[in-house]
Amino acid sequence: MGMEQADKSYRVAEPLLEAIKRLLADVGVDATHADRWEGFIYLLLVVAVSLLLAWLLRVVLHRLFSRLAEGPRGGLLRELIRHRLFSGTVYIFQPLIVLAFLPWIYADMPRLIDWVQRLCRMAFVVAVCFYLNRIADMVWYMFSRRDAWRDRPLKGLVQLAKGILLGVAVVISVALLVGVSPMKLITGLGAFAAVLMLVFKDSILGFVAGVQLAQNDLVRRGDWITLPGRLVNGVVEDITLGTVKVRNFDHTLVSLPPYTLVAGEMQNWRGMVQSGARRIKRAFLIDIDTVTECSPEQLDALSTLPSLRDYIAAKRAQKLAGRVEDTRNESGLVNGSIESNLGLFRAYIHLYLSHHATIDTRCEIMARLLAATENGVPLEIYCFTTVMSWVDYESVQASIVEHILIMAPRFGLRVFQNATGGDYIAAAYITAGKPIPSPPAFEAPFISQK
Repeated sequence: MGMEQADKSYRVAEPLLEAIKRLLADVGVDATHADRWEGFIYLLLVVAVSLLLAWLLRVVLHRLFSRLAEGPRGGLLRELIRHRLFSGTVYIFQPLIVLAFLPWIYADMPRLIDWVQRLCRMAFVVAVCFYLNRIADMVWYMFSRRDAWRDRPLKGLVQLAKGILLGVAVVISVALLVGVSPMKLITGLGAFAAVLMLVFKDSILGFVAGVQLAQNDLVRRGDWITLPGRLVNGVVEDITLGTVKVRNFDHTLVSLPPYTLVAGEMQNWRGMVQSGARRIKRAFLIDIDTVTECSPEQLDALSTLPSLRDYIAAKRAQKLAGRVEDTRNESGLVNGSIESNLGLFRAYIHLYLSHHATIDTRCEIMARLLAATENGVPLEIYCFTTVMSWVDYESVQASIVEHILIMAPRFGLRVFQNATGGDYIAAAYITAGKPIPSPPAFEAPFISQK
């Protein structure tokens, strides 16, 4: 088969060589220099013909597949054309055309023929490598359009595959250039393994981390992540083999190597987003001196609150029946008691949160007491809101906190805070035996009317 191919190539090359000889003779070139110029002209013509054939093939392929891509079902073909997956094949054939017609020149200069053949083989390997990289880009693009794969860190894996292809192409090209086996070249590179590991340390760590991130689905594009001890608190914009780009909520960009997400602590808020509920957790320090037993008069006064009317009546009925159930009970009452104003306040908060329009009742709702401190007993609320947006979430949380601060005095409770300038001024008036002046009343701004 090789001899038949050589005969075909020679039948094409022979008329071209004879035409070049006659052309040189017509222009007056003597026979001594004709052989040398004949080879150069032949080589230039072969290169020019290979470029022309490649251009014609690219035009034909582009028009052919563009015609096939017309219509509503040609979306995939249009994407393949846009990524030049068909026209890119022509660059592979250019060095093959030169190799097919190269042996018929410089018959008396085998060393030069050998070097030109090596360069053509290298060009072929490089062309194949770039074409495979283009296929990898196309595969990544197709997978990134799917909803199930859109946020996966595929870009780093694609870059890894492209890096492996490039490394293989470099090894084969160098082996072809120096005329040795690729395996021998790889064996010789083993002596430089330690140096290569130091030079490509970040790439190796990024490769391992990228595989772990993809396999365990630790982070995706669009995830909100935070890293303790680092200035990272934002949304992941891009994941590559060597860099993870995060846009913080203060609109700054942070770039960090992927292995920091695997080696250190990372908090991913994707689970919160997928659950559709965002936690609210706030604590208030209640002055212990204001915690008292609820009197019947105080219960009657607080029964005017719509949310507590039925609760206080049910708890009173339980108390008269000799049953004290401050936890989950048969009547379905919330955790709390009417024995103290703090227990009643806890029940009120629970009822208030349970009937709040934005609180998710499928999740935990608690108003609990923490261990007492020197500044009072902490009363903590723990619930989840269905509002996910940051601005709206803060608004909901602030409204709940404000309501609790306003309602605490109605239960006879005082929220603790350290002494302020107003407290010291009041103490000075008391020490001087003078009445404490009232704060100035709010006055609406004067608006002139014409």
